Amino acid sequence: MYLRSASVDIDDSVLVQQSQAGDTKAMERLILKYQNRIYNVTLKMCGNPDDAAELTQEAFVKVIESINKFQGKSSFYTWLFRIAVNLTLNHCQRTSRTATRSLDAEESGQEGAAKQYLKDFLSDENAADPAVLAQSRELCELAKQSLLKLDEPQRAVIVLRDIEGMNYNDIADVLNIELGTVRSRLSRARSHVRDILEAMLK
Repeated sequence: MYLRSASVDIDDSVLVQQSQAGDTKAMERLILKYQNRIYNVTLKMCGNPDDAAELTQEAFVKVIESINKFQGKSSFYTWLFRIAVNLTLNHCQRTSRTATRSLDAEESGQEGAAKQYLKDFLSDENAADPAVLAQSRELCELAKQSLLKLDEPQRAVIVLRDIEGMNYNDIADVLNIELGTVRSRLSRARSHVRDILEAMLK
């Protein structure tokens, strides 16, 4: 279903230029580079692995169809994420059902990121304590479930910042919102997740 990972790292701008010139291998390398990250972001936003796989595929189809329209006003990275996030937000708005499946991290680094993100929410300075570490898997699952209880705009900003690790400027670019809106929306989203987690842990 997915292509195998590329072994050679080439600058995105070079690959974009080659893709725009009709080089299908260059486009394939761009897909290889970002497919797992796009899948993980869409998965954490929509909560359904099958939907996430379809949205990821749809995002790359749009990229292939629109690559000649890409003018480099933003990085390819943010342009790609904007396409994927918009598709996912539209999907979430179209579907009224609530996803109940847990969000499985496909990349080994995702679980560590989720733990750090949960640690920040709970402001737990004793995260290295064995008792805390023993509970980390369960807490991570609760954190993932709590994301699905947020509305889509808040879910998007918290996934991009706290899980994907995107900077504020890139988030503003991806979501097409002001920098101040990113900060305020993220603050509200974190507060809501913290409240949800505290209620779950009572």
